Parts: sequence; C-alpha cells; structure tokens
Amino acid sequence: MRHAPELDQATLAALIALVRKHTGIDMGERKRNLLERRLRPRMDALALPGFRDYLDRVEQDRDEVPHFIDLVTTNDTLFFRTPQVWAYLEQEFLPSWWTGHQGKRLEIWSAAAASGEELYSMAMLCEEFLAAHPGFRYRIVGTDISRQMLELARKGCYAGRSIERLRETHPARLANYFRPSPHGCVQVSDALRRNVELRSHNLLHVLRPAQQFDLILLRNVLIYFDLAHQHTVLEQVRHSMASHSVMIIGESESISRLDTAYALHRPMIYHVKASSPCTP
Repeated sequence: MRHAPELDQATLAALIALVRKHTGIDMGERKRNLLERRLRPRMDALALPGFRDYLDRVEQDRDEVPHFIDLVTTNDTLFFRTPQVWAYLEQEFLPSWWTGHQGKRLEIWSAAAASGEELYSMAMLCEEFLAAHPGFRYRIVGTDISRQMLELARKGCYAGRSIERLRETHPARLANYFRPSPHGCVQVSDALRRNVELRSHNLLHVLRPAQQFDLILLRNVLIYFDLAHQHTVLEQVRHSMASHSVMIIGESESISRLDTAYALHRPMIYHVKASSPCTP
C-alpha cells in the first residue's frame, strides 16, 4: 500500500493532544518521526490514506483507542535494572518488612509493569526470601496502560537483549527460574507466575479495587509526564500506600520540584510523610 503523506503540523498537534488525553504522556513535537513510524503500519492495516483519517478514527471509534495507546507508549525495561535498587530490596527492605509484619502477606505493586521484567525480578527476590524464611507470603500486582505489554507479561516468554543481559549479570537466576521454550524464547517458571496478578490500569486514576501496598515500584514512567501529570500520578498512587509503605522511582527521575506527600529516604526511594493522611 502507498505510504500516507507526511504528518502536517496541525495533525501532529492534534495527535499530541490525543496522546495526552488518553495517557497523560507529554510527547511534544520532537516525537514527530516516532509517531509517523509507529502509526503508519496501523494506518496501512486499516487502509486509511492519511494521518488525519487515523486521528478521526481514534476519536470516533472507542475500540481503536487501545490500539492507539499500544502504539504511542514506550516500554523499555530489563531484568534487575538499576542494581542498587535491587540490592536495597534484597538486603534491607525484605528483611525489615519481615521483621515487622510476620504473619501478613507482602503486597507489591509494579505500577508500570510493561512486558514484565520488573515484576518477575521482584518475584525472584521474593522466592529466594521465601526459601530462607518459611511462612513468608507475597503477591505482586502488575499494571500497565498497554494491553500489548500486559499480554507479553502474561506469557512471560523472553528473548533478545533482555535475556542476554540477565544471562550476563544473573546466570544462576536464569537457570533457576526460566526454562527453554519451543517458541525460541525462555519461559518464566510457574513459581514466579503463581503470585503475580496483571491488570490494565491508567496511572492518572486511582487503582481499583482499592488496597494498600507495602511496596510500589513506579520506576521510569514519571519521566514521560509533564509536571502537572506527574503530580496527578503521585496523588493517585498515594491512595494505595499505607503509612509504612515504600515507593521507588527511576534513576533518571526526580519529584523534588513537586509539592507531594512523599519524603525522600534515599535516592529513588520514598516514604509517605507522617503528616500526609490520605482518604481514597
């Protein structure tokens, strides 16, 4: 099929506004080439001649919105990304939580789970902690706005850069928690999947059903929002935190410019301020 004409300025502005409306992501005009590259195959599949035609389709057909969201969201993740975060979780957070909460289940929210590498990394730590602490229980809720990414996380079948990096940095964990798949990838074990629940969720809204998590991983997602939407996301996430909860953000992110309910514990790691009650 003949390629659609280039994206004109007015349609680009309308598409950027549509991305913001449905995801809160601040894309900006610098993302013109990215939008063109990602949207053209979908336009070809729908036999639409131009970007304005696709824009109209998304605005008029609610069934097209999830496809649009899948196309415009960026999902780049690895197993055990940012080693100091995982060292803190393994060596400090888990032992401390266990000391103060024996008999309870550790509740974890991977709030931008993408294709699942983060939540399965956390599951590996929890399984290893369980082996050393009988009676330990945990559940990981993984959410993402992209249906496509959630489906990849559900399959739990990985290949390419993600697995090569894991093979280089954590070969024992790769051997313990993955098995070869006939589909040309490696499959996460049932031990990792059995305590994982995956849901579709837009971070601009409160997570439902309501609950409070002990640990929230909100990593490498705030960077895609402008300050106003970052504040909204942080306010909504606060509804899911108890007074003892910990929230972790990405290494390239900062919330210091925002007036929030969070107090910095150490780089990337936050607690709820003692004077910040929250009613869902």
